[in-house]
Amino acid sequence: MTDISLTHITPMAVMSIAISVAAAFLIHWALYWIALRVAKHSKIEPVLLPAIFQPTRWLVVLLSLGAGLKSIEMGDRIEDIWSIGARMIFALLVGWLVFRLMRAGKAMLEDRADISVEDNLKARRQRTKISILYRICQCIVGFFVIAMMLIAIPGVRTIGVSLMASAGLAALAVGAAAQPALKNLIAGIQMAFSEPIRLDDVVIIEGEWGRIEEIRLTYVIVRIWDDRRLVVPVSYFLEKPFQNWTTKTSDLLGTVFFHVDPAADIGRIRTKFVEAVKANSRWDGRVAILQVTEHRPEALELRGLLSARNAGIAFDLRCEVREAVMDFLREDMPEALVRTRQRIEAGDDFARMGLTRLSDAAE
Repeated sequence: MTDISLTHITPMAVMSIAISVAAAFLIHWALYWIALRVAKHSKIEPVLLPAIFQPTRWLVVLLSLGAGLKSIEMGDRIEDIWSIGARMIFALLVGWLVFRLMRAGKAMLEDRADISVEDNLKARRQRTKISILYRICQCIVGFFVIAMMLIAIPGVRTIGVSLMASAGLAALAVGAAAQPALKNLIAGIQMAFSEPIRLDDVVIIEGEWGRIEEIRLTYVIVRIWDDRRLVVPVSYFLEKPFQNWTTKTSDLLGTVFFHVDPAADIGRIRTKFVEAVKANSRWDGRVAILQVTEHRPEALELRGLLSARNAGIAFDLRCEVREAVMDFLREDMPEALVRTRQRIEAGDDFARMGLTRLSDAAE
């Protein structure tokens, strides 16, 4: 029968282990304090050291605990349990450290890509790639951590070898069942480099106007103008057409339509339109024109083109210019407002009949 007793562990050994663990805490704290002082006088990012503090501390404790237990004679069963547990915990702590380093790296790169500026196209491209690649790395690191933890268990390795014969059929079954998820996963990796969309892009999708709020590995969250969220599979942006108003630049042309009387003085209206656009602080100074785009018997259609720095500003500019021009038409050119005209014509016999009735009524 395997010896699982702990009779060989003496109070002196326990004291030795406790002292080694305490020393590990102190050494780690001292090294961290020195690293903070060095970081203040160097180019080390301030988010890096806090990110690795907790994982490295417990790694040091685990290593010191393992070194202390080597001097103690334990039963074979206890040694096996400690060996398996230590390797699993080590893999978990290393994975934790890598995750914290990736998160710190992501934060550092995002700080360098400021999307709050007006011309933020380059920053949005960088943030989109960072977000997608970060999630891909999370999946890869998580997979390897779980694999290393399972490999540390001898029984699992043995079972895994015995099941290799049926692994092919299982993989086919899982692949068929997870086809939509795998499709979106591959599409997410492809989108990180093809860039059909980026964070904060203005898009028209499924008839809705919104901004790309978040790009996950398999789906995208679009924030609609009324604060609703539209969740769209990543594959949608590679397979179906949609409008992206900020693909190359955030500058945008907006349109304002007016319907006026066919006899209206178009020159005066055009002058007022250009004045209203130029007087508005939202205009970026590029385009301000008014043209007749359609002629119908009852009205003329005028289309005004104006430009702004981005879609949100363009929308506000369109509304304000439309309001200013309509006030001008109502107050200074009321004759330009659309009127409905009707003309009634009667035949000679009908006219004579009407005149006879009027003369009879007069008598």
